[in-house]
Amino acid sequence: MADESPQDRFKTALTAAARAVSREAEAEVNFTADTPSASGKLLRVPAPGRNLPPEAARQARGFADSFSLRLRHHDASLHRKGMPGEPLARAVYETIERVRYEALGEKNFTGMRENLASAIDLRTRADPISRATGSEDVPLETALGLMLREALTGQPIPDAGKAGVEMVREFVESRTGDDFERLAGMVDDQEAFQSLSVDMLRHLELIAPEAPPEEPEDGLDLDEDSPDEQDTDQDTGEQDAGETSEQEMRAEMGESDGGDEDEDSLSEQDMNDGDPGEDGDEGMMPVRPNRQWTDVPDSFDYQPFTQAFDEVVEASELCDAEELDRLRAYLDSQLTGLQGIVTRLANRLQRRLMAQQNRSWDFDQEEGLLDAARLARVVISPGHSLSYKVEQEQDFKDTVVTLLIDNSGSMRGRPISIAAISADIMARTLERCGVKVEILGFTTRAWKGGQSREKWLSDGKPQGPGRLNDLRHIIYKKADEPMRRARRSLGLMMREGLLKENIDGEALLWAHTRLLARPEDRRILMVISDGAPVDDSTLSVNSAGYLEMHLRKVIEWIEKQSPVQLVAIGIGHDVTRYYKRAVTIMDVEQLGGTIIEQLADLFEVE
Repeated sequence: MADESPQDRFKTALTAAARAVSREAEAEVNFTADTPSASGKLLRVPAPGRNLPPEAARQARGFADSFSLRLRHHDASLHRKGMPGEPLARAVYETIERVRYEALGEKNFTGMRENLASAIDLRTRADPISRATGSEDVPLETALGLMLREALTGQPIPDAGKAGVEMVREFVESRTGDDFERLAGMVDDQEAFQSLSVDMLRHLELIAPEAPPEEPEDGLDLDEDSPDEQDTDQDTGEQDAGETSEQEMRAEMGESDGGDEDEDSLSEQDMNDGDPGEDGDEGMMPVRPNRQWTDVPDSFDYQPFTQAFDEVVEASELCDAEELDRLRAYLDSQLTGLQGIVTRLANRLQRRLMAQQNRSWDFDQEEGLLDAARLARVVISPGHSLSYKVEQEQDFKDTVVTLLIDNSGSMRGRPISIAAISADIMARTLERCGVKVEILGFTTRAWKGGQSREKWLSDGKPQGPGRLNDLRHIIYKKADEPMRRARRSLGLMMREGLLKENIDGEALLWAHTRLLARPEDRRILMVISDGAPVDDSTLSVNSAGYLEMHLRKVIEWIEKQSPVQLVAIGIGHDVTRYYKRAVTIMDVEQLGGTIIEQLADLFEVE
């Protein structure tokens, strides 16, 4: 059509190519400024920008090709059959399968080679392997996947991953032997390839040599949603048969108002591959562009379309105790080095708090408690009178602290791991000082709207519906609950499929309401987030800044009228635009220390 934009023509061509490659006549390609993903036959690829920069266009084609190859060459039930239960083994297993079907694409479709290479390069630049300074920092699944791709296709390792791969190459090759060559001969046979993959996992000592692969339901469920989430997915029609979209949410692509700047800069943003079934990498630096803000109009009125599908749920209700134990063990294994550093910082905070609570005395009083330290002078000089001391009253207010943690998809990987372990250590530290701590999280129950959107559609799509997704507010630890009982609940943040979209304003009100119900004299609310509120379903049918406007209104009300002290920590995102008391960190590794310093400062403010 004459009025079609270059982007529209590009999208039409991508959809046609995806249908041809996948052999699925109903496959559809959509552009997204968020995370590349695939829900059944709907493939969401990075928006390349209105002017279609060549590199961005290749990246979009690369993700479309990868998702299409999965539809064509990947048998999900067969894949689950051989899936191991151990977290790292599962992550490697998922990566190996992706390498297999992408290798088939390069073998059968020469034109895909450059596209897939662009997507893989973008994925690698966002992966921790690109920032590794030692072998312990290199995610094994990433390094092994790049090495296997090199062996199967002859394609070089991307520059961003070369140094990291070389750090672990000797280790991998000494244990895998001829596994790569054997896998190369079975690329066309998923079942045989899968069997050899499991053998290689044993050679790498990622699973026990004598133990058969665990069934996925008995292992660490990093691939599928909880039963509640699966039910939601079936109701909304937003998810494939339980194994696709949640695995694909690899990295936060940031929100966009539709402007050229956000779209054209997309290729420079950090992101991981959105392939279905790929387990979460160790982490990524979250990136969200800071959108321009205009004053909130006086007429602004925020409302949810329906609250019927929202939920407030305790972490223990989203998965069983055995799985929580495994998730917690996985969290601890990821952050062994960090735990010691944050613990030392936490001890400093404890000393500062305890110093405020220590006894203080007025000496040389006429009455009170006998000052034994001054008895010696009476013995030496009997003319001196006895000295007494009186304890001063200490004004250390009874305090409760709420840590409200963003559980959105862009926190996936190392950011959410560090947030979880920092919350754990802070809670234990403050508990020793007599300070109550509550740990909360916020996300949504579904991507792209869930049952709320389905109801809106069935009601005839009324205009201005307001918030259009199902909220999920999670209680990881109640204020009166001992940390020893809540500790394993924090492992839930490691669960694949939990982290979705974020509606910050309502989460802030929820946490604030819980604080107001507490009896403590001092109430502190600390928000840890890596970006502005994002929910595609809501923003697609309301004004572009709808959620952001509401967040600003909520913050303004709390800061001006509430007795709650509000502070925020932004990870890679400028939260000082919203909160008066806030700090932004560009490196997630700084999170633990920043939490401690912010809390220490708040406790010293009277």
